[in-house]
Amino acid sequence: GLVEQLGGKATTAVGFALGMERLLELAQEKLITHHQPQVYLVIAGEDLQTPALVLAENLRSQIPGLRLLSHCGGGSLKSQFKRADKSGAAIALVLGEQEMKDATVSIKYLRDDREQHTLAQNALPGFIENLLSP
Repeated sequence: GLVEQLGGKATTAVGFALGMERLLELAQEKLITHHQPQVYLVIAGEDLQTPALVLAENLRSQIPGLRLLSHCGGGSLKSQFKRADKSGAAIALVLGEQEMKDATVSIKYLRDDREQHTLAQNALPGFIENLLSP
């Protein structure tokens, strides 16, 4: 009878109510804890966007379930590392000109004080799997 009360002709209807703010809070909690990246790819050079994307896709295909994030918008190394830290990722992979020439990647730990080191790109999938396994 609501449509009729508001000036329309009599129409049958069904009602539904939902606490939208609470639902959004719950969804955000789940998304943050379950979808934060494990690895963040920092790209140190504008010419490296394509090779970085290829590296990211190779890692995703070799490590099922890997949550790898890369901001392809560029920016300074400092701003990329800030985004990497804010993302909640455990490690940042750094691909720069020298790493590209040597077929390596620098690994920077974001959640502990371990030293940054370099690793061959072909050894990266095994390293990441070992690092992220419980």
